[in-house]
Amino acid sequence: MSVRFLLDTNILSFAFRPVPSTLVEARLREHEGQFAIAAVVWHELLFGCRRLPPSRRREHLESLLFGVVQPYVPILPYDEVAADWHARERARLASQPPPFADGQIAAIAATRDLTLVTANVADFERFEGLRVEDWTRAR
Repeated sequence: MSVRFLLDTNILSFAFRPVPSTLVEARLREHEGQFAIAAVVWHELLFGCRRLPPSRRREHLESLLFGVVQPYVPILPYDEVAADWHARERARLASQPPPFADGQIAAIAATRDLTLVTANVADFERFEGLRVEDWTRAR
C-alpha cells in the first residue's frame, strides 16, 4: 500500500495514552501501512518523551517510539519542495502566521498529496491546498 496520510503529533499522543483512544486505534488499524509522520513530528515526540523524568511511563514511550514508530512508520523530511510551499503560505498568512512547526507539517503533507490527520483541525484550516481529517471524532 502507498502512504495516504500524514499523522500529526497529537494523533500519536492519543494512541500512546495510558488509556488509548479507541477511535484513533481503530483508524490506525484500518489504515495500517498508509500513514507516515513528518520529521517535525518525530522531533516533537522525542522531545516530549525526553522531557519526562526517568520513569516507567518514559520507558514505555521510548519502547513505542523506537520499537513501533521508528521501524514501521515512514518519517518524511522537510525538503526543498516543502520549504518553498511553506514560504508561500507563510507570506500569504503573514498577518496572522501559524506556528512554524505546523507550517512545516502542512507543507510536507501538501507537497506529497497526503491528507493531514490531526485533532487540531482549526490549526491547519487556513492553509490552501491541504486536506485535513480528525480521527479523534466518530465519522
